[in-house]
Amino acid sequence: MVHLIDGKNLAQKIQLQIKEETAALKAKGITPGLAVILVGDDAASQIYVRNKEKACQEVGFLSKIYRLATDAQEEEVLALIEQLNNETTIHGILVQLPLPKQLNESKITNAISPKKDVDGFLAENMGALLIGQQAFEPCTPQGCLRLIKETGIPIAGKKAVVVGRSNIVGKPVAIMLLKENATVTICHSKTSHLKEELLNADIIVAAVGQAHMITGDMIKEGAIVIDVGTNRLENGKLVGDVDQASLGDKECYLTPVPGGVGPMTIAMLMNNTLESTKRHL
Repeated sequence: MVHLIDGKNLAQKIQLQIKEETAALKAKGITPGLAVILVGDDAASQIYVRNKEKACQEVGFLSKIYRLATDAQEEEVLALIEQLNNETTIHGILVQLPLPKQLNESKITNAISPKKDVDGFLAENMGALLIGQQAFEPCTPQGCLRLIKETGIPIAGKKAVVVGRSNIVGKPVAIMLLKENATVTICHSKTSHLKEELLNADIIVAAVGQAHMITGDMIKEGAIVIDVGTNRLENGKLVGDVDQASLGDKECYLTPVPGGVGPMTIAMLMNNTLESTKRHL
């Protein structure tokens, strides 16, 4: 049978632990602070920002949301980031993506201080992760690793296949699996014989953003499948990259969509912000 890995429940446990650590810091007069910059009125972005704000409130963080107009100019956004880089009550900064077309995404995100880059997207943090130095690990890959470990099955020595090569999920999760001593293969749109690669995998991380691309006949018995995909069907239903129904009664582990990786991403953002606060001390 398919064993669902409950990301929502695990995220709640992690946030409870963060809440306890935050209370201990507050007793010493220190409150972790997270600043989120939202430019424009993208509906999905507004939901993500609300979820982050809610999580901050639940764990006891200081939360500051900066909402800028859709036509905000680069200088305005960069000036705000510079101000937050120097703000001692703020330990983490993130810019909610995507940004309006007139803004240079790379220039703006790279303006964030590496010490406050709790999203883990900056080149400095990515480079440190690659060579095994202290770094803020990107939140979604970090959540994926925690979900794999939740099964109790060791990662070391296993064959892991990552489907997707984005800078946000695919590449960093591959590095992190390698760090855990898995043998890692990265697959993508140009990969030949994807099914063969997947059938050899003990661990699959699906992060392509294509609804039901991976079906039950591509997954072997006993595999751990982490579904990062969030795809909206025409009927409004949210589904992953893995077709859960096609797994039937196959013996494997799977993260559901929704309720799998999504809640863990926010929990790891809280975790990185707490870690940043400790480093600033």
